[in-house]
Amino acid sequence: MEMKKRISLELRNRSPAEVRELVVDSCRSADGEVEGVTEEFSALEVLSMVNVGLGSLAKLPALPKLRKLEVSDNSISGGLDALAEKCPNLSYLNLSGNHIKELSSLQPLQNLKNLKSLDLYSCGVTAADGYRDAVFRLLPQVVYLDGFDPDDNEVPESNDYVEEEEDDEEEEEDGGGSEVKMSVLVPVPVLVLVLLSLSV
Repeated sequence: MEMKKRISLELRNRSPAEVRELVVDSCRSADGEVEGVTEEFSALEVLSMVNVGLGSLAKLPALPKLRKLEVSDNSISGGLDALAEKCPNLSYLNLSGNHIKELSSLQPLQNLKNLKSLDLYSCGVTAADGYRDAVFRLLPQVVYLDGFDPDDNEVPESNDYVEEEEDDEEEEEDGGGSEVKMSVLVPVPVLVLVLLSLSV
C-alpha cells in the first residue's frame, strides 16, 4: 500500500491536527521520500515509518511537537540535517537497519539538543572500533545508544508504567481504607440493639 493511502486510512475521519501518533510501517514510499505527512500534523508526537523504502528524510515536514521518530529498516544513508530544524523536540530516534556507515553522517544530530535515545542497530557504523564511545563523544546529549547508557545500563522501563503502578497502589490503599471504615461501621447497629435490649 502506498504511504499516502495508508495515512488517509489512519486518519479515520480525523483532521491531521488531531493526530498525536501515526504509524505507517511496511507501506511503500514511491520515490524514497516522506509522502503524505505534512505540516498539518502539528500535534504529532510519535511517527513510525518502519520499512517503507525511505532513502532520505529531506522531505520530512516541520513537526515541532514530534518526540519519537521510528525509521528503522529503510535505506537512509545520511541527510539527517533536516531533523534539527524540523523536529527540534525529538528525544528518541531509531535509525536501526539503515545504510549509515560513517560517524560523520551522525554529526547533524548534534543540533538535536533534546535527543536522549538513539538506535543504530545493524547500521554499518556500528562495526567501527570504539563505535559506542565515539557516538557518545560526538553526541553528548544522548543518554542511551542502542538501548544502553555509557555504563551499559539498560534503558529503564517507561515512566508510564511507574505511574500506572502508583495508581494501582493508591487504589489498593483506598480499598483497604474503605474496608476498615466498613468494619468500624458494621458493629454500631449491633451495639444499639444490645443497649436497647438492656434498657428493656
